[in-house]
This record gives sequence, C-alpha cells and structure tokens, in this order.
Amino acid sequence: MNAPVLRVGIVGLGGATVSMLPSLMADGRIAVAGVADVHAPARERFAADFGVPAYDRAEDLAADPGVDAVYIATPHAVHAEQAIAALSLGTHVLVEKPLALTVEDCLAVDAASRASGAQVVVGHTHAFDRPVRLMHEIIVSGRLGRVAMINNWNFGAFLYRPRRPDELDTARGGGIIFNQVPHQVDVARLLGGGLVRSVRSSAFVLDPARPTEGSHTTFLDFEDGAAAGLVFSGYDGFDSDELHGWVDENGRRRGPAHGAARRSLRALGSTPEVELKTGRGYGSGQATDPPPGPLHQPHFGVLVVSCEGGDLRATPEGVVLYDEAGATEFPVPCDGPFPDKSLVVDELYRAAALGEPSPHDAAWGAATVEVCRAILASAQGRREVVLSHQVAADRARRTFDVPTTIR
Repeated sequence: MNAPVLRVGIVGLGGATVSMLPSLMADGRIAVAGVADVHAPARERFAADFGVPAYDRAEDLAADPGVDAVYIATPHAVHAEQAIAALSLGTHVLVEKPLALTVEDCLAVDAASRASGAQVVVGHTHAFDRPVRLMHEIIVSGRLGRVAMINNWNFGAFLYRPRRPDELDTARGGGIIFNQVPHQVDVARLLGGGLVRSVRSSAFVLDPARPTEGSHTTFLDFEDGAAAGLVFSGYDGFDSDELHGWVDENGRRRGPAHGAARRSLRALGSTPEVELKTGRGYGSGQATDPPPGPLHQPHFGVLVVSCEGGDLRATPEGVVLYDEAGATEFPVPCDGPFPDKSLVVDELYRAAALGEPSPHDAAWGAATVEVCRAILASAQGRREVVLSHQVAADRARRTFDVPTTIR
C-alpha cells in the first residue's frame, strides 16, 4: 500500500525556508502545495518555480483545500497567531522555533491544536540532529545509567550576521535567547528527560550597537537531580567550530574566520543591513546544493553528556562513548539531504499523515519557551527561577537502534 502524500504549504520565504526546502523536496511522501509571503516578488517566484498557488496571508494558504499542513518560517512574534489560525482550520503545523515569545501564547497554540485535532511539530532545533538522537537512544537504553551532567558550549558570530531591526530587539524575539538558546534548551531537555525544575542564568549585552542579548551562561536543574550547563556567545571572537575540526553547524568543512562577520558589517557603509538579510531568502541565488567534498554531521557547538557509566560526545562523524573500555566511536552516516532536516520532516509526516503524536508538540514548545523566558528573568533579577510548565521527554519513539556493542 502506497504511503499517503502530505501536501505542505510554505509560510515565509527567508533563510529558514531555504534551509528546510532540500529536506522537504527529498522526502517522497511530501508535496510542496502552496506558498504565502508578504513580499510579492519572492512568493511569485516560488509559485512559478513549484507550480503552486501563492497568497499574501498565512491563513489564506492554510484554508486552501489542497494544503494539509503549513510550515511556518516567519518572524517569531507572529508564530503563535499564524499557528492558531491554521489549526482552527484543521490544518497541521510545522513551526520554526520558538513556538511563541510567551508561555501563554504557546499554551493558546496547544489549546487550538487540542480543539481541532490538527497537530503541531515545533522545529527545527538541533535536538533533531542524528548524533543527538543517537545519544538519546543510548541514554534511554539504560546502558550508561542515569544522566548526571549535560554541557553545551557554542561560540560563533551569530550577532553580527545581517539582521532585521526586530532581530536586535529582545521584546520582539531578537537576540540569542529566542533564536539560538532554544536549540540548547531543546537538546538539554531531550537528553535530560525534559523536566527542568529551575533556572539560574547570566546573560550579557556587550555591544551597544547590537542592543540585545548576545551571550549567556545558564545552569538548569532537573527534577531528578541532573544538571545542564549551557554557554553561548555570538560576539565573533572564539569560534567553537575550531573544536569540531572546522566543521560548521550544518556539517560543511570551513576555515577560520575570526572577526570576519564584524568586519563585513563595518564595510557596509550606507547599505542598509536589512537588504543583506533579505538577500538570503528564496530567489536570492543562495545555493542549497551540497558543497563539494564530504559532508559531516550538523552540530550546535560542543556537547558532552556525563552518565553514571560513562560520557557521550557528539562529533562531526557521530557519537563517541568514553568508559572503562576507552573511547569507542559510533559513526552516523551522512546520507541525507543538505542541510539535513529530514528527521523534522519525518516527524511532521508521522504526525500529520499517520496521526502519531508528535514528541515536539505545542506543550513541548511551551516548556522550552518557559526555560528561555526564565533565562531572561533570572539574568535580569540575578535569581533562581522555578518552572511550572515542563513536560517529560518522549521515551518511546526510536530513531536509531542502540549499537549492540553497548547494550
């Protein structure tokens, strides 16, 4: 029996969509079925390229009878509104992180999903990366005992890439807290069981010309006693890709470029920064074909998990386990599209076409946003923040078989 085709409409034609399209197009169970964007040239180009209808409003696309689900890749501040509109029409939703900017809006999305029966998948975050999923399976197998510590450090040039004004305004979802930290929180919550008890954080605004949080160091205390230490800096000094052998976030080989992003912004002169940002969207000519040479696994900085029976580290090639037997590498093949977001697309398909509950549903998205909001509150008040909307990580769905050598 042939698998049903899931017809997906695209909302927003910026860089996120450019990155997601290869995985959508590579999955034979998915058909791109429509587009919505406020910018007419981009949506008309997309509609012509794919032979699909185009709209200027997300709700009109979601109401199209030829669309089963929408992928929402718009500015953070409108995620909840657009998701609720789609769900109220019975249209399934894949939404980029964060689900919303407040826990209350996330819970409203969850309520809309429950009322209509249409499902929500919140992603992409790096919790969908294949090495992270393999680490999760090893942890769930119980072979290494309980998790004690999760540590993730990521340094790069995030704050100096071309930005719209809202991306430099924390109140509108700008800065690292709503853009980059959700990756770290999602990974830590997946590997740590999901239930964060409290947050203690310091966050920093170090450049008055970029007046939003550009770095943080955060301690997560889990209900079962596990702990996570999260560090991120987007100030274009040290680059943690150096510790990955100069493999970048998407799995491409690269070279050192310390300070290059800052220098590029300084060289703009009178050119509006937003023009460069717009130039990274669909139809800009930005290449999505795999780069020459071998691909590697995507990552989000250095990730090490310490368990009772050993440590796990994500690498550009897979996962390394360190225990009394030494260091054992478990390679994860790079056989997906580039960038590889195929596990996100698979989860959308399972939820929308097969009716399987999504582990990354709106309640999960609300819990991650609660942690991010707590990071801000803790940093501003220099205090511990206790949480109340956490949900447990899924322990049933399997992405990888646990290697027989560690069972």
